[in-house]
Formats: sequence, structure tokens, C-alpha cells
Amino acid sequence: MTTTYAVLSEGMEKSYGEVHALRGLDLAVPEGTVCGLLGPNGAGKTTAVRILTTLTAPTGGRALVAGHDVTRDPAAVRRAIGVTGQYASVDGDLTGRENLRLFARLAGLRGRAGRARADELLERFGLGEAADRMASTWSGGMKRRLDLAAGLVTRPRVLFLDEPTTGLDPAAREQIWTAVRELVEKGSEGTSVLLTTQYLEEADRLAGEIVVVDRGRVAATGSPAGLKARIGARAEVTVAERGALARAAAVLDQLTGGRPALDEERLSVGVTVLDGALTLPRIIRELDTAGVPVTDATLRPPTLDEVFLRLTQARSVDAGEDADAPADFDADAAAADQEYAA
Repeated sequence: MTTTYAVLSEGMEKSYGEVHALRGLDLAVPEGTVCGLLGPNGAGKTTAVRILTTLTAPTGGRALVAGHDVTRDPAAVRRAIGVTGQYASVDGDLTGRENLRLFARLAGLRGRAGRARADELLERFGLGEAADRMASTWSGGMKRRLDLAAGLVTRPRVLFLDEPTTGLDPAAREQIWTAVRELVEKGSEGTSVLLTTQYLEEADRLAGEIVVVDRGRVAATGSPAGLKARIGARAEVTVAERGALARAAAVLDQLTGGRPALDEERLSVGVTVLDGALTLPRIIRELDTAGVPVTDATLRPPTLDEVFLRLTQARSVDAGEDADAPADFDADAAAADQEYAA
């Protein structure tokens, strides 16, 4: 069975003068899935999304969105996508219903068709009761749901979500996650989602596939569970006395072949466990056989945060957003981007 891709890029490159934001980025997002695009600040995520949404042109490679080449047919790409940015784009001086009707008109849905689509989305996202209140009176979570609804007015085949729950409380974040899951799992419109986020829990909860980007290239790709398995679980043992630390470390070394790390202050020993068959009861039995007095023992899978840090070497950039391109990048490149996006 042939896989059809919502997003496909091969060797995608983008340079701003001497700055290489993307260095041959390959993406393959099957239709009907949620793909999480993760990476530290400056990794190239924002540049990649700008290219895929036709806001800037690549300087090398190629990219297809909904089957359309972003360079050769950007207009067709724009007709096939929806974009929800990091910050809500709704107008607080309009009601929720008026906001969606405005987006419908801008998308070419006029008259009865536009009004019907607005009403449908308001109900779908649980906003019907507040639909005729000014959006400025809505909570942050409601505004983000309205913003997500606005991105779906045209029934896009591909939806780009950039930091969709930034600044929201846990309850509001859960509402957005539920809406996104239903969009892909239960929706009949065949929408695929490319999600960029700094919340690792968000990617873990929503994305079936995760692509970790670092230094303009793909550092790793796989399911959340697969990426976690790649770096192994973590075993930690706390002993009753300092003299038992070395014996505990020897047992863990023999069981895992790893390099146990001792914490003399906490009287604990920790080690990475790559063997998925190793269980906590076996660890405890071996420690007991060796006469190690144990007060606590845990064996837990890694968090996606730990995977992220391991794969990207905890790389960071001081800028608040992706520093893909310098603020003073070549003016000719900026002008070309503006002409391309137009």
C-alpha cells in the first residue's frame, strides 16, 4: 500500500547570507497523522514552517505540501493549508461568531456558506454559548479554541500548529489537545497536523511521530515510545549506608553493562537500562543476594524531556524564539521573501 504524504521535504535548505538555517532537512508526514516538530531554539523549526507555509522560499532541495510544490505552486499550497500561530489572532472587538464569519469571507466563503461554516465550527469547539459575546471577554483557552477554529474554516488538508497552548493553564491546554485529537481521529475532513511545540508533554500526548531538529537537520525521528526506548530506562537505588554504595554500583553494572553514577549525599546509585527485559523485581533480588541494604528502588522510562535533551545535547539559544536567521540578515533575501510570499 502506497503511503500518501501530507508534507514531504527532501534536502530542504535555507541560507541567509553566511547563516545556514536549514542544512538538508528531510520530512515525511503521512496523511491523517499528527507529527511533532521539536528542537531547541535556533534549530530551524520556524524556518521550516515558513517554507512549508509559503512565507519564504527555500534555497535548496524541494518541499511538497498536500502534493503541491511550495516553490512551483505556492498558491495551491495556500489553498490546501490552515495555519494557527503561537498567539491568538482573533479580534477582541468582534464576537466569536463575527470573527469566524470574517475569516470565512477572507477565505472566499460568502453569504449562507460562510455563516453556516462559522456556526458549525462554534458548535464543534464548544463555543456556541459564548458565540455572541465580544472575544475580549473570553478566557485564554476559549480564544485559542476560536483561533484553532479559524484555521479550519477552509477545511484544510494540512494544519500547521505553532505552539498552540502557549500561556494556557492545564485545563485549557487539555481542551486544545482534545480538539486536535478529535480533528485527526474522528474528523471526516482528512486533516493532517504538523505541530511545533516547546511543551514536550504536548508532543507526547498528541503526536504519533516526532521529528527532532537540531542545527538545521533531522537529529532523530520516531514514535514517542520508540525515541524513549532509544535512550533507555533509568534505574535508581537508594541504600541504607554509605558503605553499600560500591556494592550496589557493582550489581547494577553487572546487570546493565552501564556506568552507574554514585550520589554519596543522597546515598543513591543510578544507571541507564537499555535491556527492556530487565525488571525492577530482578534488580531488587540481585541486590538482596549481594547483601545490599536497600531503602528504595525505582525503574522508570525516560521522559520525552530527557530524550530531547540527550538528542540535542541540551543546546540553547538566548533568544525567546527560534534564532534561525539573524536580525540583520541580507536585505536582498528579505525582499525576495516578501515578493515570494505575496
